[in-house]
Amino acid sequence: MKKTILVFGLLILALLLLFQFSKYALVSNNLKIEIIIAIIAIVFFAIGVFINKKSLHKHNLVSKEIDHKKIKDLEISNREYEVLIGISEGLSNKEIGDKLFVSESTVKTHVSNLLSKLNAKRRTQALQIAKDLQII
Repeated sequence: MKKTILVFGLLILALLLLFQFSKYALVSNNLKIEIIIAIIAIVFFAIGVFINKKSLHKHNLVSKEIDHKKIKDLEISNREYEVLIGISEGLSNKEIGDKLFVSESTVKTHVSNLLSKLNAKRRTQALQIAKDLQII
């Protein structure tokens, strides 16, 4: 947390220095206004790229173990579990069927069984319940 505060503080300081430099350049008529705007745009672009890289490369420090006992307690079969994994990967029924070498209607049956076993109404709700139960 301290590192984040320090980074953002330094970024704000850099922006303030840039604004002061641009103010001085305007007063002394050494630079055109377009150059100043371009410099400010480049700085904001660089800050955006930096923040984006930092936010995308966060690693989850909490690694949850899959609760295999809970899977058996819910009576989820191996094939239904494979379908649940496919759903968690964002695959459609057809894509899951292609991946598991089964028909789309078979996948629909497995999804229906999963929804009833997890007491969910939608696939997204089933995923949330599965994550809460630590089975995916």
